[in-house]
Amino acid sequence: MHSLYDIIVGLLVFGVIVFVHESGHYLAARWCKVRVDVFSIGFGPAVWKWKDRVGTDWQLSAFPLGGYVRLHGFEGDSSPDHPEGNKEAFHSKPVWARALVTVMGPVFNIVLTILLFVVIFSLYGRPEIKPEVNMVAPHSPAEQVGLQKGDNFVRFNGRKILGAADLQSLIASHPGETVTLGIIRDNQPRDISVTLANLTQGEKHYGQLGIGFATVQASPMPVYKAIPVAIEGTGRLFAQIFESLWQIVSGQRSPRQLAGTIGIIAMSGQAADGGAASLLFFIAMLSANLGLINLFPVPMLDGGHLLFYGLEAIRGKPISLKVREMALQAGFVLVIALFLFTAYNDARGLGWLKWLGVHL
Repeated sequence: MHSLYDIIVGLLVFGVIVFVHESGHYLAARWCKVRVDVFSIGFGPAVWKWKDRVGTDWQLSAFPLGGYVRLHGFEGDSSPDHPEGNKEAFHSKPVWARALVTVMGPVFNIVLTILLFVVIFSLYGRPEIKPEVNMVAPHSPAEQVGLQKGDNFVRFNGRKILGAADLQSLIASHPGETVTLGIIRDNQPRDISVTLANLTQGEKHYGQLGIGFATVQASPMPVYKAIPVAIEGTGRLFAQIFESLWQIVSGQRSPRQLAGTIGIIAMSGQAADGGAASLLFFIAMLSANLGLINLFPVPMLDGGHLLFYGLEAIRGKPISLKVREMALQAGFVLVIALFLFTAYNDARGLGWLKWLGVHL
């Protein structure tokens, strides 16, 4: 079971990411002169509420996993209380303004990721993975041939290694093959012959040695140097997210690896245990995931609304209310199904099903 510490840290992490996301929608709406009726952290009945001078209700709700901003007249022609003629109504605005308000939530999450990376790199430095053994997995090919912590890799089949990423790529591309690893141990070079394991993911095969690489923390860098490095790191993170999702969709990776709310809460506590840099990096990763996934063209997500606005701009008129409602219902079912699936993954991974006597 989760400790109270994990739950508190997890809720705070969720709160920060959701607040930044919804702030993007809120500030864009104010700039476009759309009235915001409610800014809520969480869903359900309000446990605390405050009305500001422009009429927005700021509230904390009973179920603090998520949040929303309620835009005046968002329902447009489907709500008699917010007619199109109201100048502060969302759907009385031109399509570019509605698209801007919608996209700024994910944009703020992406900006938060970059800013957190800037803070991490400027205060703690950029972690660097070395082609050096830090951990040897039990019963692995590495253990069988006697690789030890501190062994430094310099060659692979006689070829000079360019770094940890280069070695990882070479190992992955030789599944089940016997290769020669050139290492430095106690300042002495030596060659070790090892047969790599054959790891199957979907229809693809990958070589595996069974080691963990050593990680060293680089020196803090000036902010002006940290900014471009942070932007580059965010781009690489997005590429990894896309690659991971594609591997799940294409069957190369099990969908059971998808974590939900419970799993994220557990990981939040673990990240906080690793120190400030670890927690900031974890928040940055979650923020990037939220921002990017929200841009997917799925109804109920920001990307789905952007798709409607794009079609409206092309057609010169809005998509019919009936089509929008059907699409939103389908999107709602999809989102709920994903939520239940990830909740099952979390319960299974944390041993709850076994604890409850459920065997699937």
